[in-house]
Amino acid sequence: MNSPFLPAGIYKLLFVLLAIACIPGLFVPLLDNDSAHHASIALRMHLTGDYVSLIDQSGDYLDKPHLLFWLCAASYKIFGVTSFAYKFPTLLFTILGTYSTYRLGRSLYNNEVGKLAALVIAAAFAYLLANNDVRMDGILGAAIALSCWQLVEFIQHKKLLNIVGAALGLAIGFSTKGHIAVFVPAVAAFFYILYRKEWNLFLNWKWLVLLVLFGLFISPVVYSYYLQYNLHPEKIVRGKDHINGVTFILFNQSVERFSGGMGGDAKNDYFFFLHSFLWAFAPWSILTYIAMAGRIKELRQRKLEWASTGTFIVVALVVSLSGFKLPHYINIIFPLAAVITSVFILGKTTNPRWVKIIFTIQLTVSVLLLLLSAVINIWAFPLKTWWIAAVLILLLAAVFYCIKTTMLDRLQKAVSLSVATMALVFFLLNSNFYPQLLKYQAGESLATITKGKVDPADVYVLPNSYSASYVFYSSSLFKRFDDSLLQSGKRVWLLTEPGPLEKLKEEGYETGQVYSATHFRITKLSLKFVNPATRDKECSSMMIVEITGKKNKAAAE
Repeated sequence: MNSPFLPAGIYKLLFVLLAIACIPGLFVPLLDNDSAHHASIALRMHLTGDYVSLIDQSGDYLDKPHLLFWLCAASYKIFGVTSFAYKFPTLLFTILGTYSTYRLGRSLYNNEVGKLAALVIAAAFAYLLANNDVRMDGILGAAIALSCWQLVEFIQHKKLLNIVGAALGLAIGFSTKGHIAVFVPAVAAFFYILYRKEWNLFLNWKWLVLLVLFGLFISPVVYSYYLQYNLHPEKIVRGKDHINGVTFILFNQSVERFSGGMGGDAKNDYFFFLHSFLWAFAPWSILTYIAMAGRIKELRQRKLEWASTGTFIVVALVVSLSGFKLPHYINIIFPLAAVITSVFILGKTTNPRWVKIIFTIQLTVSVLLLLLSAVINIWAFPLKTWWIAAVLILLLAAVFYCIKTTMLDRLQKAVSLSVATMALVFFLLNSNFYPQLLKYQAGESLATITKGKVDPADVYVLPNSYSASYVFYSSSLFKRFDDSLLQSGKRVWLLTEPGPLEKLKEEGYETGQVYSATHFRITKLSLKFVNPATRDKECSSMMIVEITGKKNKAAAE
């Protein structure tokens, strides 16, 4: 099918709705998870001018490559140290990823598959979430989409320009999150060559050009690891010294994650990919699974290309068997999943039975998402702002238009309704839910409360009691607390929580002024916290406390 699936005006309207949903998220404060952590690493670069070393609250940060941190540090210089500045580079890459998904679908099939694939990925739950809770995944997904598109184009046309584009995409991905950004496009290219039976392409000399360019493009990251670790064998990370930074970033980084050496979340959950993909790629995931079942059944008949099918299966197996699993790891398959889903939808346009099934599935998913959104934004965190209510009414009108209009057939309604629903859901998340939720995360509140009263340069932290969001919003650096500070004669403040503070008092530390804010670890939501009637009982506090001295232990006894 290459005739227009949706009118051009509907495509534009749906993308505008998604933009409306995303914009408020750019200004939402950072969560005290990877977002605030990564933002603080980039902040250190910005404040110190050291763009080589990756340093977090624990010291040398031996984990991810540099690109996200470099981009954010550059953004701070342009926009200042703000939530928007941290999230803006990822937004730009999201646009690139959406366009690359369009081009990938067009290259593998036709223009309509490309357009629908771009709309599908742009409306996927975790894809939208990656522009608010910003980690590596927005840039990584864009790099994978770009690399796959360029590799497919090279396999089809053998042009050197596509080798350059592929090398750039692979390098961007590698410089953001390591080997996985190379693995996924390489698997896609391998299966596509097998599908086309172009065996001689494996020996094409232009692959050497790709390898050389890739090495050139990643050299700043590799050299930075050399400077930080190879030249400093005395550095200790995770109990090891004499760290070979070049070997780690080129060979060991992803191996440690796959084996569980850098964590063990859901290590033995072998169905992790299956159930995580359901919500991460909502509202399309059920259609994707149905499409994959059909593709696997017809794989040997070569009715559809193998690049997306084979890569989806391989990634599902790799994620399922990995010793370290997190939901956002699944984002790496989104560009190809969007193509799979789009081909499936467009292939059913003339099948009344399948049109009815797809419409029923998408209507059901959309209604469930709207009901869940209503519970969150009416019961748990009620709307309090008139402009949010006004935009909500417009988005609701768009949702009902997609259901009731006679200008669209049922399959077109299924797609349009799904996208409009995701726009509404994420608009409420970004404009109402997250802003209210983050009032219970004390880091930004303490930075605001103490502005002009406490010099952030005098605020220190204990090893297991800190807030990356405070560090970010106070534009300061992590500094560890120890007794020698009390001999310096300057004021010393400690960022802490009730438990550690009581322990310090028992050890004889004396305190002065205290600034406190309500605190809950919002990355670990519980039903009792979500329930407004029991929420306050679940909250604790975080404070900035003046440490005035320490009693002599013998005298105190």
